[in-house]
Amino acid sequence: MPFRPVNPEKLSSAVIRQIEELILRGILRPGERLPSERELSERLGVSRPSLRDAIASLQDAGLLASRAGAGVYVADVLGSAFSPALIALFARHDEAVIDYLSFRRDMEGLAAERAARLGSDTDLAVINAIFAKMETAHDTQSAEDEATLDAQFHMSIIEASHNVVMLHMMRSMFDLLRGGVFYNRQVMFKQRTTRAALLDQHRAIRDALVNRDATAARAAVESHLSYVERSLVDQQRADRHEDIARQRLDHETES
Repeated sequence: MPFRPVNPEKLSSAVIRQIEELILRGILRPGERLPSERELSERLGVSRPSLRDAIASLQDAGLLASRAGAGVYVADVLGSAFSPALIALFARHDEAVIDYLSFRRDMEGLAAERAARLGSDTDLAVINAIFAKMETAHDTQSAEDEATLDAQFHMSIIEASHNVVMLHMMRSMFDLLRGGVFYNRQVMFKQRTTRAALLDQHRAIRDALVNRDATAARAAVESHLSYVERSLVDQQRADRHEDIARQRLDHETES
């Protein structure tokens, strides 16, 4: 008979499983500090020795890291997504920007479709709350806040799609974007007309998601990222034209 004795689970194993699930689901994020040992043991309802055993196992697995005098943090598990050499290569070539946006268009279109179908009401409330902050940032004309909220808005859609592989993959992509590897998102907010257009595009995405219209949500995301691509290509062309014009001006001035 295929039965085996049931062994009671060690408390440390239950703690490991809970922390692993929080990291897997993207709730605990890379670089996030865990509560103190005392607070965490009280929250989990386990003894400190059991908690220490669990933390040590998670550190051995590379999911947690300790910092002397600063506590225990979620390890930078996304750091290995791209090698430093490949990141530098991306940064040197404009074609990587277009491929990046094409990849995002495909992945985020799918994520929006899934979020409209599978996202909970709370997921959609988070997306709506972030968009409300985007409207406020737009009114105050804070390009830095708009750029930060732009990334949060898109990540909230991916989180609402409830696919953990897509979540961690796209989070690593957005980390590169935040580092300016592909492009500086604040370039998109230079002109008032562009800023207004981008806000309207995000509103269309939000509305489709709130209405749980999966087809419209995907189309709105794809339209938005196509607009971003065209705008960046236009900016690259304008920068090249300006460089040529300055060369001509320098030549005329010298002669």
